[in-house]
Amino acid sequence: MSEMQIETKLGISAQAFKDGMASLAGAVNIVTTLDQGEKVGFTATAVCSVSDSPATLLVCLNRNASVYERFKNASTLAINTLAKGQDGLSNVFGGKAPMQERFNNGEWQSLQTGSPVLADAAVSFDCQIIHRQSVATHDVFFCEVLAIKQTDNAGALLYFQRGYHHLNANAV
Repeated sequence: MSEMQIETKLGISAQAFKDGMASLAGAVNIVTTLDQGEKVGFTATAVCSVSDSPATLLVCLNRNASVYERFKNASTLAINTLAKGQDGLSNVFGGKAPMQERFNNGEWQSLQTGSPVLADAAVSFDCQIIHRQSVATHDVFFCEVLAIKQTDNAGALLYFQRGYHHLNANAV
């Protein structure tokens, strides 16, 4: 039996929080935009549904991230939820590879806003950024969904306990 760790509000360290968050499984996404005509993107698990009327998602981006300056004034973005087996693509966009090199991986297209959409993503949400809020170390982008593209039976790429996990489309 594993030992349960309990932290109180006054005793929560950044490491304890990170360790706790490792147990919160999250879909792996590549968030993209265009900055002065150049494709820009990063890997994120901090994506969440806000509302279905109007369809709204949020994305969190650390202000210390190398891509932050490229996203801070963006008016649109696309959230590309990765499919089963796209671990390598996640690693490229989550690392320090130059932007051009990142987008040399995968097939990219656009929907309504022009933000890069991954052709074989499990689902892509093409969005207009409607609000930004700074909280602690991150900016939260609230994004109204203008178009959606889905790939049937793509499965899902999840991040849990600091590693990738694959979910089949027909898993029960």
